[in-house]
Amino acid sequence: MKIIMLGAPGAGKGTQAKMIAKEYGVPHVSTGDIFRANIKNGTELGMEAKKYMDQGLLVPDELTVRILLDRVAQEDCKRGYVLDGFPRTIPQAEVLEQALTELGDQIDYAIDVDVPDENIIKRMSGRRACLTCGATYHIEHIPPRQEGICDTCGSPLVLRDDDKPETVKNRLDVYHKQTQPLIDFYAKKGVLRTVDGTKPMEEVFGAIRAILA
Repeated sequence: MKIIMLGAPGAGKGTQAKMIAKEYGVPHVSTGDIFRANIKNGTELGMEAKKYMDQGLLVPDELTVRILLDRVAQEDCKRGYVLDGFPRTIPQAEVLEQALTELGDQIDYAIDVDVPDENIIKRMSGRRACLTCGATYHIEHIPPRQEGICDTCGSPLVLRDDDKPETVKNRLDVYHKQTQPLIDFYAKKGVLRTVDGTKPMEEVFGAIRAILA
């Protein structure tokens, strides 16, 4: 069971990826986590990636795929994995497909968590964060007991820059230009499955479970 999660920022694909990993006993493979682990452990691939990151450059697709393949070649990925955060573009998808084909492998499902932009902007602009202890809330779905105050440590809650409507809109514009074409790419491969991400979290997961059954 080799799965790629697709969806706009704030669509909830990361949450669903973790739920799939837990339910089916396969690793949740996030490219951000892999980079951090390789750099922390001082691996050859990690040090190569760090050279680009230290200069504020994007890590080349070929190197990212090498780091990714190194991760999915590990024993815990034998039964499958859930990729979260990669690929983000068509060139990345093509490099990944070629590398997997050379290993006699392929992606089983690309699951798109579909949420309209206006829902995402509303969802993310309702988030509030405590910068002191890291707790997160939502003014509608997970409100603090006292408005604007963290339940855990009593510090003020803030709307992070990343969650401001104008920032979210910019991120969505980038997503539609770069990542949206992946939906067509995987549809042509016959592995795309779409779920309605506007539903409650458990209902979305139920739809994914039905796909994987």
